[in-house]
Amino acid sequence: MLDLKRQYRPLHQQLLDAIAPVLQTQQFILGEPVAAFERAAAAQLGVAHAIGCSSGTDALWLALAAAGIGPGDAVITTPFSFFASVSAILRAGATPILADIEPSTFNLDPVKVEALLKTPSGAKVKAVLPVHLFGQCVNWPAFARLAKERGVKLIEDAAQAWGAESQGVKAGVPSERSSSLGCKAGALGTAAAFSFYPTKNLSAAGDAGMVTTNSDDVAERARMLRNHGMRRRYLHDEVGWNTRMDGIQGAILGVKLKYIDGWNHARRAVARRYHALFHAAALVEAGPYPAHGVVLPHELPGTHHVWHQYVIRTVRRDDLRQFLTERHIGSEIYYPVPLHLQAALQSLGYGEGCFPEAERAAREVLALPIFPELREDEQQSVVCAIADFLS
Repeated sequence: MLDLKRQYRPLHQQLLDAIAPVLQTQQFILGEPVAAFERAAAAQLGVAHAIGCSSGTDALWLALAAAGIGPGDAVITTPFSFFASVSAILRAGATPILADIEPSTFNLDPVKVEALLKTPSGAKVKAVLPVHLFGQCVNWPAFARLAKERGVKLIEDAAQAWGAESQGVKAGVPSERSSSLGCKAGALGTAAAFSFYPTKNLSAAGDAGMVTTNSDDVAERARMLRNHGMRRRYLHDEVGWNTRMDGIQGAILGVKLKYIDGWNHARRAVARRYHALFHAAALVEAGPYPAHGVVLPHELPGTHHVWHQYVIRTVRRDDLRQFLTERHIGSEIYYPVPLHLQAALQSLGYGEGCFPEAERAAREVLALPIFPELREDEQQSVVCAIADFLS
């Protein structure tokens, strides 16, 4: 699925050189390496503030809490995501409300969200947390319209989407449009959360995350909350948490940040090759649902997909995955059990059948190997194996 060593080898000396000052200065927690990465990250994304923290999960909680989401509030999000998208809402003291996904993108469906906002429970909704799943932004213009009309905040779960872009309006500034393709993920909503887990397209050498925002108030509160609620040493204004970024991770990310645009460009090339190979093998079905072949992922008009994952749909998914494993080809299921069916979240009150699109996707999706250094001959092996299985 992923060979991190291919990325590491050409950067070996640069990474060692970046780590050395951390060891020499002993700035192991926060410090200048983290501050330098925060400045460079904010500039690259086009946001006013970037706040490094200890993981993507902590970044989600920080973004919500810093934006004023807490007990008595409700937050709408997707059932088809990693667990942290919901657990962070619970950790903030708020109530998660789920809405189904679009079958073609797997992203949160703004039509379903709008319907929820019109119900009695919608009165409690203070924020919507859309997930830019697999590296593609949600339908941001639709969510920005909802934010304007309904007065809700938009908190981006951008854990898989460093460098992704969306054409359209910014939340809270519905008339403002970008002069280029659009705004980058992380610069769209009230606040956003990124993950730098080692498998992400921008990755640390361990756990790390980041909150981004254009709000001075949200940024100041996020910095306070990540450091035990302190604005001044040993004076705690709120009950925060220890979610600070390590200096070594900041140094490593500062190096990798210089290469991420090129890596994302390479990912897009890999995705194009997959598309061409699948079409050449006559395996492609229009979708959104598969019948006998494969439904391919696609890039929505007005978006810039960074292809964190390349996720196909097929009916006999589990059998196909076993077949690929026998041929020593990696694959993964993101996600096999929707969040509303997780044992830990049964208290939310949902059951099987509540979100049919998420449930069907969980039965049909399969992520194929994708990373910037993936070779064309390796992709040919993947597609040939799938063709053999389907034949």
